[in-house]
Amino acid sequence: MIYKSDPASIAEFLSDTSNLKTGKTPGVYFPETGEEVAELLRSAGKEGKRFTIAGNGTGTTGGRIPEGDWVISMQRLGKIGEPARLSENEAAITVQAGALLEEVQRKVEQAGWLYPPDPTEGLCFIGSTIANNSSGARTFRYGPTRDHILRILVALPGGDLFDIPRGKHLADEEGLFHIELPLSGTLSFLRPQYSMPETSKHNAGYFSKAGMDLIDLFIGSEGTLGIIVEADLKLIPLPRRLFSCLVYFAAFDDLFSFTAKAKSPESGVNPRVLEFFDGNSLDFLRKDYPDIPENAAGAIFFEQETAPEREESDLERWLEIMESSGALVDTTWIALDREEQRRLTAFRHALPLLVNEWLNRQQESKISTDMAVPDPSFRELFDFYDSSCRKNRFTFIIFGHIGNSHVHLNILPRNREEFLRAKSLYREFVEKAIALGGTLSAEHGIGKLKSPYLAAMYGESGIMEMVRIKKCFDPELVLNIGNLIPESYLAT
Repeated sequence: MIYKSDPASIAEFLSDTSNLKTGKTPGVYFPETGEEVAELLRSAGKEGKRFTIAGNGTGTTGGRIPEGDWVISMQRLGKIGEPARLSENEAAITVQAGALLEEVQRKVEQAGWLYPPDPTEGLCFIGSTIANNSSGARTFRYGPTRDHILRILVALPGGDLFDIPRGKHLADEEGLFHIELPLSGTLSFLRPQYSMPETSKHNAGYFSKAGMDLIDLFIGSEGTLGIIVEADLKLIPLPRRLFSCLVYFAAFDDLFSFTAKAKSPESGVNPRVLEFFDGNSLDFLRKDYPDIPENAAGAIFFEQETAPEREESDLERWLEIMESSGALVDTTWIALDREEQRRLTAFRHALPLLVNEWLNRQQESKISTDMAVPDPSFRELFDFYDSSCRKNRFTFIIFGHIGNSHVHLNILPRNREEFLRAKSLYREFVEKAIALGGTLSAEHGIGKLKSPYLAAMYGESGIMEMVRIKKCFDPELVLNIGNLIPESYLAT
């Protein structure tokens, strides 16, 4: 196992895309096997060490940034196995935690399979996506990462390597788990006693559900209960054909009407992706895409899986929905072949780059939201975002996963005064989303940046439920302290 403590080697582990600047560590370990990870944890309590787990730096919440603790980097655990068919419509592949998402996706697609989770950043580590229960555009149809994990191998804080296949460890009727471990002995604990929000995406705090599977407690726990070192991923057949489309609207009411029809089971369509761009987003994109109509108030991007024999009828049904919803049909961008789909995908991914270019000319960081609410409440949250920003005369964009009632508001401050006002307004957005039955984070997780807001969602009693579970697995508090659970609660 390699260990580095020189300033040049440490520097790259003191940042991620959160823009958090407070990182510091005495050194970084680079294990190459799960056993080496477990070995580090076995001696941690006796040696008084704490560890922060480092993914590939693509996170937005500061989760991998150490605050004085040692770092365990997962980058040398990058092995990817071969897809193994389980049935006509399902396969599995074993990967180590440091495997890159884009490399896994490429390998399985070459073999005729699809790994549905698709976080925007393909350079993220698979282990990080599991620890974060990551999602993305295809979550609308296929659900988050949790729905595609068959097994995980976890290095626990006590030094055990714990294999957790789905279906083996279930909570009993009273919600209790009983686990026997070689080093840590018997662990018995009650699942978290709080309710989950009724949103289609949720990534804030430990999972809890009657009769739940233990594997789901670790998925989305942000590395606070154990370190995922290996996983078996569930694969499905690669779609035979696919088409995608960008549809413009002159009025938000028409856009929301189109979205409701596209989501309806009676629509006759079945999109796997349903994404939103507001007019301000289109303004950012217009300098590179001058064909965007001037009167567009917003746009919807969708993808539809199909087959050669039904592609024409699927397209006709979508056209009917567009026309009945008042879409600007004549300006619609339809991508039927791979090359055109690549161009349309480039359009989708251009927005964050253009926003970052704009921010680089400013002195302040953006303020962004990651909340989701139940479908019936989405328009109210959207209108609250929009009207609040217009009232404050902010530069802002709203885009993202409208299919899951989950869009990202990015406020782009032009000076310090605007930044402080936007940061204050963020708390109002949190309160509004929670009042509507929503979640503080739908996909990016909590990390260090958002942990101060977690009590607003769960109350102090809910945070203490997480503390109870944390201390069951990590009684000496050696793992990812400061992530997810506010550290002040761990002292009680």
